[in-house]
Amino acid sequence: MKFNLRKVALMLTVGVAIFGQTSCMAQKKEKGFKSIFDGKTLNGWEGDKTYWSVENGNLVGKITPETLLKTNSFIVWKGGEPGDFELIGEFKISEKGNSGINYRSDKVADIPNALRGYQADIDGNNTYTGQNYEERKRTTLAYRGEVVTVENPIDGSEQAFKANLKNNAWLGRKVTGSLGTGDELKTKIKKEDWNEIRLVAKGNRLQHYVNGVLMSDVTDNDARNGKLKGHLGIQVHVGPPMKVEYRNLKIKQ
Repeated sequence: MKFNLRKVALMLTVGVAIFGQTSCMAQKKEKGFKSIFDGKTLNGWEGDKTYWSVENGNLVGKITPETLLKTNSFIVWKGGEPGDFELIGEFKISEKGNSGINYRSDKVADIPNALRGYQADIDGNNTYTGQNYEERKRTTLAYRGEVVTVENPIDGSEQAFKANLKNNAWLGRKVTGSLGTGDELKTKIKKEDWNEIRLVAKGNRLQHYVNGVLMSDVTDNDARNGKLKGHLGIQVHVGPPMKVEYRNLKIKQ
């Protein structure tokens, strides 16, 4: 009996030590991060409350049969225009949902609650989740699983810009490496459940992680169209009724 008690005591001690190490690692991981969503209100955010609300501590974007969109709508963080930053958080999206996190983006003057710029794509079928899509601009810069370098165009005319767009992708992108196939990486993403997201923007390098796995990696050498700072916002996309939820959103600059 004494041996068993000692064994139990040892196991408890080891368990406490491991828990303490895990807790310290988690704290270290989030050191320097600032919360950008209070879990109670939409304070610090600007968007159409027809589509955005707070439910159960989560930032919720919702489209109903009565509120179908004609253009994509964003809720925009009012805390500035981040340049180099790291963003962490969690998301959960319905099967037919289409969303994304825009960053280093411009507001579109003639369209309410619209952004133009880089986007970490998120969708319910996980067809696009993790890729780098530039909203209202160069379209797809990197599909999931790609390491891409975007070249600096020689011709900066509007005609040349339009000629560089084909099949919803930018022709000035060069795939320089692989992170795995899109289907392989898709298995790392949970459907209709909570997933962790991490965005890292440093200089002209843009990395999208889901559940700790790097999904796309872009080096943007396009001095004409690339952006080094801009607005941060979250999207609800034109389409069928849907729901997307975000929580624990934090940024480090």
